[in-house]
Amino acid sequence: MGEKTLTRMDLSEAVFREVGLSRNESAQLVESVLQHVSDALVAGETVKISSFGTFSVRDKAARVGRNPKTGEEVPISPRRVLSFRPSHLMKDRVAAGKG
Repeated sequence: MGEKTLTRMDLSEAVFREVGLSRNESAQLVESVLQHVSDALVAGETVKISSFGTFSVRDKAARVGRNPKTGEEVPISPRRVLSFRPSHLMKDRVAAGKG
């Protein structure tokens, strides 16, 4: 597996090449989309991108955890966590490898 990481700059460069906006406009577009997605998640909304997947925020209750080294019980406070569930199309595409 490759160690390449897709960055915001990579996304804006792809928009620049594919759509034909200027580099600056492409970067602003990517930032705007990411801001909309994160604002929706902060507000507790679900973000569904067809053929890609669904981002959602879940509330996890307080519970008792255990330190694996010492076996000592430790309280874990309630928190909100972000989860991503890929679509079946995305799962199939990733499983197929290159493409």
